Amino acid sequence: MYNGANMLNRNEIKDMIENDIKSTFGTSVDILVNNCGMQHVSPIESFDEDIFEKVIQLNLTSNFYTTKYVLNDMREKEYGRIINIASTHGKVASVNKSAYVASKHGVVGLTKTIALETAKDTNITCNAICPGFVLTPLVAVQIDVIADNKNITFEEAGKDLLREKVPSENFVTVEQLGGLCSFLCSDNAEQLTGQDIAVDGGWTSV
Repeated sequence: MYNGANMLNRNEIKDMIENDIKSTFGTSVDILVNNCGMQHVSPIESFDEDIFEKVIQLNLTSNFYTTKYVLNDMREKEYGRIINIASTHGKVASVNKSAYVASKHGVVGLTKTIALETAKDTNITCNAICPGFVLTPLVAVQIDVIADNKNITFEEAGKDLLREKVPSENFVTVEQLGGLCSFLCSDNAEQLTGQDIAVDGGWTSV
C-alpha cells in the first residue's frame, strides 16, 4: 500500500497511521521503519534557513510523530519494532552538511530515548541503523558533481567518493540493510534495543 502523506505535516502522519492503515489492513502497526529523508549541502553562513528547518523536520521530527502515533497500539499488543534509518552522519560529521548531520545525530538520540521509555514493555524495541554510502538517488547527485568537477566517469567518481571515507571502498546495498531490518524484527533481537548500528564499510572505525 502506498500512502502519499506529507511527512512534514503531523496531521497527515497521524491520519495515515490512525485511519488509513487501520482501515486498509484492519490492524495497527507492528513494525515501523522510519526511512524518509533529504539532504542539502552548503556552508553554514550561506545555508538557506527554510531548507535547514525542512531537513530537520523531515529527517528527525517526522520520526517523533510516527513513533508517537504507533506506540500505544504496540504496548497493547505487547509487540513492536521501531527501526530508525539514521546515517553514518548520526555518528560523525562532514563539512557543509550541518542540517543533515544535526538531524541524524538527533535520530540517534531519539532512538535511545524511545528504547529507554519502552525497555520495560514486553517485546518492544527501538534501534537505529547508520548506513554509510548507499547508491541511492541522493548519493548519485553527489557522484555526478564529482564527475563533472573532475571530468571523470560516474563509476570513477563513485570510487573517489568512497575512497575518501570508506575503508572497504564499497557501497552498502539495500539488500544488506533489509537483512539487518529483518533480524531486528526477529525474536533473536528481543534484547537488542537502543543501539545505533553502523553499516558503513569501516567508516566509523577510524
